[in-house]
Amino acid sequence: MAAQHGVSRKFVYQQTQKASAALDEAFSPAVRDDEVLFELAVTKTWLRQVIVGLTLICRSSYRGVVEFLRDLLGLPISLGQVHDVPQAATRQASVVNDEPDLSGIRVGLHDEVFQGATPVLAGVDARSTYCYLLVAEQHRDADTWGVHLLDAAERGLRPDYTIADAGRGLRAGQQAAWGDTPCHGDVFHIQRRSEGLANTLSRLATGATSRRKALQAGISRAGQRDLEGKVGVQLEQARHAEVRASCLARDVRTLVHWLRHDILALAGPGLATRRELFDFIVAELMVREAEDPRRIRPVRVALQNQRDHLLAFAGLLDAELAAIARAHAVPEPVVREACILHRLPTTSPAYWQEWSDLRARMGGKFHILFDAVCRAMDSTPRSSSLVENLNSRLRTYFTLRRHLGGSYLDLLRFFLNHRRFLRSRHAERQGKSPRELMTGQDHPHWLTLLGLGPLQPRRA
Repeated sequence: MAAQHGVSRKFVYQQTQKASAALDEAFSPAVRDDEVLFELAVTKTWLRQVIVGLTLICRSSYRGVVEFLRDLLGLPISLGQVHDVPQAATRQASVVNDEPDLSGIRVGLHDEVFQGATPVLAGVDARSTYCYLLVAEQHRDADTWGVHLLDAAERGLRPDYTIADAGRGLRAGQQAAWGDTPCHGDVFHIQRRSEGLANTLSRLATGATSRRKALQAGISRAGQRDLEGKVGVQLEQARHAEVRASCLARDVRTLVHWLRHDILALAGPGLATRRELFDFIVAELMVREAEDPRRIRPVRVALQNQRDHLLAFAGLLDAELAAIARAHAVPEPVVREACILHRLPTTSPAYWQEWSDLRARMGGKFHILFDAVCRAMDSTPRSSSLVENLNSRLRTYFTLRRHLGGSYLDLLRFFLNHRRFLRSRHAERQGKSPRELMTGQDHPHWLTLLGLGPLQPRRA
């Protein structure tokens, strides 16, 4: 993992240096501002590339494209002409989207995003980030999900398991389409919901403190004569309310912290221990439920109903760590220590102290085993957050061109799947598109795949 981060930083540094050198050369004082640096062959094909590039890469509106062509190229063009170019590209994108074989996808991430009030069903490969499902529908029930998952299965999609939230239609549709394929719980949504509860209770506690201080300030101005009166009673009640609200907020915050960092974290104890801790969290929430049933009960019930789905990743990780222990002939608790070591930040002295202690005990096997544990953890996803990331990337397109409807999603899916990553935390993704990562095969530039011809020759 450390090696990957090192490669990533080195790659970004090299690209930054190249870009900086190119800028320095282009704007060098030795080059006059009016000197011709290079020439472009402006053709109809190139103009189509510009229109599609502005709308997808730069997220430009159609009127922005019209203004760009008018002011920078002196080319008058109508909104209708600009509209026709992406529409033609959309038809070609729909054809290309159906080409790849999906049999290489081992873990699928499913979720529902929204374009206005319209649900958009989304499916993403956890390893390559390839989006194999992005379609707008009127409903998100089991039948709708089932039909689209069956269509994906005809293209070879047979994942080992999927990850999704607790949506009933989504899960029922997968069961109807794929039978016994497991659907693990998404820890992202339940963590956000739990933290939302803790934040709300903290705000209520702050409000109770503010009310008590306001009453106390009023009594201080009125003098001691009001301590036994109505305001004095209100102050006493406010103090009790403040204590209750503060204790409840503190307890729930602690429970949510344990849930996030000790139970649902990737680096942690075995599945059996996690289940015991999970049940403890649920039981403690139930004890405090009477304090604020309207807010606490929905979160407690959601946790209670989703326990096995949410902790499914821990069972997979346990199996991977056990296999590593057998392969390297070391005790399984030692492998677990290497896993739990990832709970600490690599910048802390405690991390390197434990790292050195583990290395001293394992000797020559340490580096091989540690790398194997890192790979096992990297290959054990816990959430469908990649779909949330997809949602954030789509949002700016949705707000610009809703009038294109669901067909425009085909073009967006094509663009996101075939555009190569300029940078990534994962070194293996840099310079590759999601489709190349999924299939292991190169493909032409995405503009060429859309039938918009070859690109202009690159300039030195």
